[in-house]
Amino acid sequence: MSTIPPSSENAPSPPEASGSPARLLSVDALRGFDMFWIIGGERAAQALEPLGGGPVLSWITGQLKHVEWEGFHFFDAIFPLFLFLIGVSIVLSLDRVVAQSGRREALFRVLRRSVLLFGIGVFYYGGFSRAWPDVAVAGVLPRIALCYLAASALYILMPRKSVPIAAAACLAGYWAMMMFIPFPDVSLKHGSTGKKGTQAEAREPGELLKTVTEQTRGTFEEGRNFAHFVDFKYLPGKKRNLYYTNEGLLSTIPAIATTLFGIMAGWILTSTRLSPKRKVAWLLGAGAAGVILGFAWGIQFPVIKRIWTSSFCLVASGASAIALGAFYFMIDVLHWRKWCVPFLWLGSNALTVYLAANLLDFEAIAARFVGGDIKALLDSHIVNGAGGLGIAIVGLALPVLLVRFLYQRKIFIRL
Repeated sequence: MSTIPPSSENAPSPPEASGSPARLLSVDALRGFDMFWIIGGERAAQALEPLGGGPVLSWITGQLKHVEWEGFHFFDAIFPLFLFLIGVSIVLSLDRVVAQSGRREALFRVLRRSVLLFGIGVFYYGGFSRAWPDVAVAGVLPRIALCYLAASALYILMPRKSVPIAAAACLAGYWAMMMFIPFPDVSLKHGSTGKKGTQAEAREPGELLKTVTEQTRGTFEEGRNFAHFVDFKYLPGKKRNLYYTNEGLLSTIPAIATTLFGIMAGWILTSTRLSPKRKVAWLLGAGAAGVILGFAWGIQFPVIKRIWTSSFCLVASGASAIALGAFYFMIDVLHWRKWCVPFLWLGSNALTVYLAANLLDFEAIAARFVGGDIKALLDSHIVNGAGGLGIAIVGLALPVLLVRFLYQRKIFIRL
């Protein structure tokens, strides 16, 4: 799994050069914190597993993995947090662009960046290295492009009050479609076929459905829900699970709501009527309310990341607001900044490090430094599994050093 580029207009300056009172280093640092887990979180979880260590370490390891279907772990908040921060960056960047260049120019920039990001996403998932239908046009970066385009266009063209109305409409509309629209009662669930095999193995919808006579609705099982059926019927190209994918067509609707909630958080951060501590209180309070409402809704509409249920959107957006409030309080209110410098490196070149982690095998490079006999020595003299953890740590340090190099030279690769 993974995620996302920063808003190019909101690329951070080094802490010592950030003299503007409007500079919100907390947003940059939180983006970098998120990217830290994206480029190494899953490997760290895998490396921790052999260590054992009792219930505490087992809980930590579990939190660094996605829930297989229903529920919520720390790692499930990573992708939504990036979409949420994109919404924050829309407020921090587009107001200035509209004021300086007008709405038409702002829309052109948004459209250009969205198309570029979508294209980079297709390239990230293999581009045209395989023949159709094994070309993936759905994934993390394409979803980000669509959410950024939709949220930005709404922000530029519509009055301010339309943002919360649109967010509520996305959540309620998605719930209504998932609950009440009937579809053929067929189970599309697959294990690893679509992940590692070829899309050509998938049966055509007409062939698969010709013997199905019953219909169902309001079900939320994997492979047996309306979102997965829509992917099966209408999503072209390669799908992660052969007939459906995690970033499918219908579930993009509540994902857009996540970005819109980020816009609302951006309003809080840029408000001239609220004191810094009141901003923190609003972010923490709204975040807690989102988490509570999300889990309450989850009793009827389960919290499921892979189809981005409306309840999941509320829980993840609430957690994102709490994280933003905490980072803003520490970094921009109390000015505790030394600890977050590595996150600023990552946040300033998030797209670069995201692509580098895909194109360069940092773990294989790390094994050249601490693999072989060094790994065996760590396993035998510390604890079994320590060698694998050492490789994971070095594999995470390498991309951090890469963005540090770029940051110190003020190189920010942007769309």
